[in-house]
Amino acid sequence: MTRASDTARLIGAGATINDGTTITVDDNSDNLTLTSTDADASAGPNLRFYRNSASPADNDLTGVISFDGRNDNSQDFTLGEIQAYMNDASDGTEDSSITHTVMNGGSANNAMQFNPTETVFNESSVDRDFRVEGNGKENLLKVDAGNDFLLIGTSSLPSASVGGAGFESAGDNRMILNLGCTTTSSRNVAVFRNSNNGVGSINVSGTTTGFNTSSDYRLKENVVTDWDATTRLKQLKPSRFNFKTDKDTTVDGFLAHEVQSIVPVAINGEKDAVDKDGKPEYQGIDQSKLVPLLTKALQEALARIDTLEAEVTKLKG
Repeated sequence: MTRASDTARLIGAGATINDGTTITVDDNSDNLTLTSTDADASAGPNLRFYRNSASPADNDLTGVISFDGRNDNSQDFTLGEIQAYMNDASDGTEDSSITHTVMNGGSANNAMQFNPTETVFNESSVDRDFRVEGNGKENLLKVDAGNDFLLIGTSSLPSASVGGAGFESAGDNRMILNLGCTTTSSRNVAVFRNSNNGVGSINVSGTTTGFNTSSDYRLKENVVTDWDATTRLKQLKPSRFNFKTDKDTTVDGFLAHEVQSIVPVAINGEKDAVDKDGKPEYQGIDQSKLVPLLTKALQEALARIDTLEAEVTKLKG
């Protein structure tokens, strides 16, 4: 056993200690202090753990820092450990991981693990929450491990009395997004932005949800209202079909590429596009973008009806 008073002598001499050494103090003073008087920019003082094995192997546990104590039954136990593993000992492809374990309910389990390509919390499905606190938010980000919730700005899933955002794990490998606020007044719960600033939002009020795209007159120019909608509307080809993955369900709709030349803003993607691996990149349609064309065509039809009714009335007179 080495007393604390011998520590400075051993370190100052650069001693190599071949046998296990315990440094004991009988108060709350530091057991060991490492001091460097080097004035350059290099690191120091340094503490190094070196496993000089003659036969290193994959997954070797190469070092442990252990924090031990006694419980109220005078039994020794390990409160927590930091463990270093040599995952891959091969020259040129070495990998390592560092694991932090803590006691939970009388059992030691993995709290955090630094792997070569990822950092993992709650390895092996440990029921331990993860929380990030901000300057003004106690739960800026929270993982509710027991319920499999991912929460933002809240400690529980949004509801009538809880605002914030949360992803809820559901069946069929689904994650349900919950967005909430605690007022029935009109409020945005999602805002979409790009380099032109806000371009859309999701808004909730007392009983309704609005899906909004930018439409303020101050954003627009070259506005005209005298244009031919009927001719373009006649070019659309509403169809009935089923999707190949859902053969038993017939739906009404359009083929995206047939709409693209008539209402291009309604279509996303290009006909027959593929990615760099040759896999299809399918087109999509936002059918709400057809509403202005339908509205204008209906107005034109109503105008013609009004004209015909006026002529009929004149003939009857």
